[in-house]
Amino acid sequence: MIESSPFPDESSLLRALRASPTLFEAIARPNSKETEFHLQQRLRSEFPVEAVVAALTLQDIRRKAAASGKFTRADRMWLTPTGLEQATSEPIARHKAQRFSGTVWDFCCGIGGDSLALAERCEVHSVDLDPAMCLRTDWNAEIYGVHEQVHTVVADVSQPGDRDGLLHIDPDRRPGGQQRMRRIEDCSPNLDVLRTLMSEFRGGAIKLSPASNFGGKFSNVEIELVSLHGECKEATIWFGELAGDQPFRATSLPSGETIAAEPLSARVDITPPRAFVFDPDPAIVRAGLLDVLAERLQLTRLDDAEEYLTGDEPLRSPWLQTFRVLEVIPNNDREVRAACRRCGFGSVEIKCRHLPIEVERVRRKLPLEGTKPGVLIFARVLGKAQVIISERNAESLSNRL
Repeated sequence: MIESSPFPDESSLLRALRASPTLFEAIARPNSKETEFHLQQRLRSEFPVEAVVAALTLQDIRRKAAASGKFTRADRMWLTPTGLEQATSEPIARHKAQRFSGTVWDFCCGIGGDSLALAERCEVHSVDLDPAMCLRTDWNAEIYGVHEQVHTVVADVSQPGDRDGLLHIDPDRRPGGQQRMRRIEDCSPNLDVLRTLMSEFRGGAIKLSPASNFGGKFSNVEIELVSLHGECKEATIWFGELAGDQPFRATSLPSGETIAAEPLSARVDITPPRAFVFDPDPAIVRAGLLDVLAERLQLTRLDDAEEYLTGDEPLRSPWLQTFRVLEVIPNNDREVRAACRRCGFGSVEIKCRHLPIEVERVRRKLPLEGTKPGVLIFARVLGKAQVIISERNAESLSNRL
């Protein structure tokens, strides 16, 4: 005989977990002699099996969330693996929230990452089709002290409803638990629904993956690519009254440095490597603003097919990692090994954007018998595959830390 579950749905299970602090205390209680198996056995003798499994899973997700740095209060939040993966991290959510005011509808709110930041300055209606996700958003808002500003609504965002205010929407990139989608047409809601919502709200933002096919999909918008600690994290489609007057923007966090321009407004020269080579932030590259940045900083490019920039002086900028050029040699194993010996490298960082380089194969062949740290940049230079033997500039390294 199969026992029926004491929890008819996920929301009931969540409420039972929230009402069982002793379960979480038992999980957190250290016991070096107790294995994972014995811990589960002990817990299952005291609590319903489903509750034990859900609590252990939640604790594991909270640990991962804390390690990821996405949320400062992750140890208390109500999370799911997919919800955490797709949630906007606090610095990016707060950056976006600065443009909003008044009433905001946060569609497809998930665990509430954006709702929490928006609620610090706005009245937020957090909408999701999943009642359990709305429950998590509600409780996470309590944890962040913005509960009075967050009102959760279980609804299908593609259906007609209140459109008074501004919109933030995070389309599901894993509809039905599928593999992550890059095409906006395959997200939920899809491109047609997103366009309809844009016409119904006076302004707002659509959160997309920076790898998505946003180019040419929207008109009269500002597309902002946002990086955090040097990793491009989000493409935000600003529309209506929240859109800026330039088609593309790149923003680097946590510095807050930002550049907005028309990508074709600048074109810089192609030159051989000069005294320094620069590796640009991926948000600049994805926004198509590489030449704009290069022109403003008086830099040139190594090749049309490469994003590396070059110049005569070191630069301290959140947009750039800086490398001092020691030598430029052909992409040849023997030449690379000889250069490592000459430079006295004891360790190397290998960088490559487009050339088909097997990094570990290259590393295994290097005679790293010296003491200095070096950098090997494999890149096209004036149409030829070359290796730029270099070292990190001290200021660039301090920027990175």
